[in-house]
Amino acid sequence: MPISIEGPTLRQASRCEPILRALPEWFGIEEANAQYLRDIESLPTFVALDRSEVVGFLTLKQHTAYAAEIHIVGVHPERHRRGIGQALLERAEAHLREAGVEYLQVKTLSGSHPDLHYRRTRLFYERMGFRPLEEFEELWGPENPCLQMIKKL
Repeated sequence: MPISIEGPTLRQASRCEPILRALPEWFGIEEANAQYLRDIESLPTFVALDRSEVVGFLTLKQHTAYAAEIHIVGVHPERHRRGIGQALLERAEAHLREAGVEYLQVKTLSGSHPDLHYRRTRLFYERMGFRPLEEFEELWGPENPCLQMIKKL
């Protein structure tokens, strides 16, 4: 049975939290996770399901009528590299295009940081058509340089 995508809907924190907890390499800061869960409650979220099991999610934040951001995305580590992230992103992009949004951005750890997990993240976004726009050395602190990537929808 193929993966199905639900959403966007609100109040999905309880369904998404197990995925967040399964990804400590990306989401290992407890106070950040608590904020992410609060955000997932109030922001539009897409959920990937394998039958009734949540295997991934993507939460959007719309900044203007023309620009939105991938606020948080996660796929269970046992399901990586199976097209779930791509399916979530494609569904979110279709939703945004229907709403007239022209640009989608994402912020991730910059390549100036040696973290291999985030290297995979950046490569995923590049494969999905995102391009590096700007690096912010102080947004998340000097130990976590931020790379803003953008895609024209």
